[in-house]
Amino acid sequence: MPKIVPTLWFDTQGLEAAEFYCSVFPHSRITAVTHYPETGPRPAGTVLTVEFELDGQAFTALNGGPEFTFSEAVSLTVTCAGQEEIDRYWAALSEGGQEGPCGWLKDRYGLSWQIAPEGMAAILNDPDRGRAARAMAAVMGMQKIDIAAIRAAADGEG
Repeated sequence: MPKIVPTLWFDTQGLEAAEFYCSVFPHSRITAVTHYPETGPRPAGTVLTVEFELDGQAFTALNGGPEFTFSEAVSLTVTCAGQEEIDRYWAALSEGGQEGPCGWLKDRYGLSWQIAPEGMAAILNDPDRGRAARAMAAVMGMQKIDIAAIRAAADGEG
């Protein structure tokens, strides 16, 4: 089976970003760093790529220049076991970035993340369409996801 590794394009902050992401997620590490050679478009010795793992998922950070930036068209989803995890990842990843609606945020590097609880799809696809609609309305009014508030709304409380 081929291994699929997402590559994240940065201007010059690939190593800094990889170090930051590895500090946020458990079981994460930088596995390799390459540098531009004398013949590269950037000064020799400048970081070219950083290979890293976030909780076992491989990524590559590429310092390719300012030509391309991140957009919301691609995001990384963090599925959290509970509110404490949501709060922790939200605080860490949004610091220096931008909070968005419905559990979305942009980190300090402009990369979009979705911080969501386990079981989110189940409540939004509840066979009781009224319950699902109330849950969706609650989510639409949030920035950081509040699991208790979504459940309360789904159950018609508050």
